[in-house]
Amino acid sequence: MSPEPASEFVQGQPVAVESARPTASRRHLAFLALGVVAGALGLGIASGIRARTVADTTLRQAAVAAAIVPVNVIAPQPGAPTQEISLPGRTQAFTDTSIFARTSGYVKGWHFDIGAHVKQGQLLAEIESPEVDQQLQQARADLATAQANLRQAQITADRWSALLESDSVSKQETDQALSALSAMKATVESNAANVRRLEQLQGFERIYAPFDGVITARNIDIGVLVDAGANTSARELFHMAATQTLRVFVAVPEVYSPAARPGTVAALTLDEFPGRSFRGTLVRTANAIDLASRTLLIEVDVDNPRGELLPGAYAFVHLKLPAQVASVSIPASTLLFRAEGLQAAVVRDGQAQLVPITIGRDYGATVEILAGLRPTDQVVVSPPDSLTSGTRVRIANAPPGPAR
Repeated sequence: MSPEPASEFVQGQPVAVESARPTASRRHLAFLALGVVAGALGLGIASGIRARTVADTTLRQAAVAAAIVPVNVIAPQPGAPTQEISLPGRTQAFTDTSIFARTSGYVKGWHFDIGAHVKQGQLLAEIESPEVDQQLQQARADLATAQANLRQAQITADRWSALLESDSVSKQETDQALSALSAMKATVESNAANVRRLEQLQGFERIYAPFDGVITARNIDIGVLVDAGANTSARELFHMAATQTLRVFVAVPEVYSPAARPGTVAALTLDEFPGRSFRGTLVRTANAIDLASRTLLIEVDVDNPRGELLPGAYAFVHLKLPAQVASVSIPASTLLFRAEGLQAAVVRDGQAQLVPITIGRDYGATVEILAGLRPTDQVVVSPPDSLTSGTRVRIANAPPGPAR
C-alpha cells in the first residue's frame, strides 16, 4: 500500500508544469500587445508632432510672405538736357503811384482822363480851398504887422543905445529895448514861416503830374469834396503808371538759381503776341532763397517805348541756362509728400528706399526730376503712405527698361 502514494506524488509534478506553461504564454502575449499599443501610440504622437511642425512652418512662411509688400515699379525716362527754362511772371509799371490831395477843398476842374499820356509837371486838376486862401491872407497881414513892430523896435533900440553912450538912460532900459528887438525878429520869422506854409498849401490846390506816364484811373469829378492826406478816408484823385520800361518779377526755382545773374539777357513772351519775343535784362535778384517756396525772386526790366506791353499782363520769362542740366521724368503718382520733403520710393536689394528728389518742371501727368534718381532705378508706382525705408517689397510687374 505504501508505493501508491509515491507513485501519485511522482505523477503529480508534470501536471503542475503543464499548468504553468499556458500562464507564461499569456504573459508574453500581454507584453507583446502592450508593446504594440505603445508603438502605435508613439507613432501617433510622432505623426502629430510632425504635422504640427509642418503647419507651423507653413504658417511662418505665409506670415513672411504676407509681410513682403507687392509693388509695381517703373523705370525713370531720361529727358533731353535742359537748356532753357520758362517761368511765369506779371508785368508791372516801372513807377506806379496813387495821387492824393494835399489840401482839402472842392474839385474845380480836371484836365486828363484815363489813358492820357502826360508829361512831368502838367496840370491834372484844380481844387478850390477858400479856407486856405483866407488863412494865407490873415498870415500875410500878421507878417506885415510883425514887420512894422520890428521896425519900431529897431528904432527904439538904436535910440536907447545912443542915449546910453551919454549916460542919458540906464543900462536896464537899454537892455529891455534890445530884448524887445530880438523878440520882434523872432515874431517876424514865425509869421514868415506860417505864410510860406500856407502858400505851399495853396500851391497844392493845383495837382501836377509827378512823372511822365499814363493816367490809369480817375476818381474825381467837378464839385467833389476831397480831403487832404492818403489815409483810408481820403479819396484817390488819379492813378499814374510809367510804362516806358516795365518790371517783371519772377520766382526762379532754387535749382535754377545759378542761371539768375544780373546782366543776363532774358526773353519775354505773351499770349496776346503769338510768335513775338521781347528782349529784357535781369537787373537784380533778392540774393536770398524764399524758405516757403524755395525760389529766388528776380527782376527783369523790359523796354516798352511804343507802349505795346501793358502793366499787369501775364507773361513768360525765358532764361538761358549756363550749362545743360540732365534730368529724368517719372509719373506724378510716384511722388511722396513727407515732412522731410518731396521723396520717391525705389526698390534696392528687395527693400524699399525713400530718396529725396528735386523737381524741375511739372508737365501734369509726369514731372521732371533734376536730382535724386538714376535711369536704372526702379521707382515704386503709387506707394502706400505706410511705406518706409527698409520695408521688404516684391516686384509684382516686370518694369520696362529705360528709354535710350
